[in-house]
Amino acid sequence: MSDDGYTIEQAAERTGVSRHALRYYERIGVLATVARGSGGHRRYTDDDLGAIGFVTLLRETGMPIRDVRRFMDLTRGGEGTIPERVALLRGHRDAVRDRLALEQRHLGAIETKVGIYEARLADTRTGRLEQSA
Repeated sequence: MSDDGYTIEQAAERTGVSRHALRYYERIGVLATVARGSGGHRRYTDDDLGAIGFVTLLRETGMPIRDVRRFMDLTRGGEGTIPERVALLRGHRDAVRDRLALEQRHLGAIETKVGIYEARLADTRTGRLEQSA
């Protein structure tokens, strides 16, 4: 990072978040207003990049944007908001666990079907294929 921070292009490259999304996150209040350099261009700090990384994690795990914005507002609210942050993250954690459990059940059903079809393929190779669904 240069002394005056990362450009939006550098921030996008380092975080994997598009420039458009970075501007959007700032506009809707997910990200705090990003400092500007002498030319008026955004200059991101390491702290900004860390926040973007956590926002990305929350979004990729299915947290709605309104909850991401709420969480980020709370983080900017200081230590007194920690109980609310914990509650919000616990709720999200539980939702992620529920989705993972559902995905595991779906994966199990797919694995079962793959096993059935692989057995049928083996039967066709040995001439034992019977008509069944």
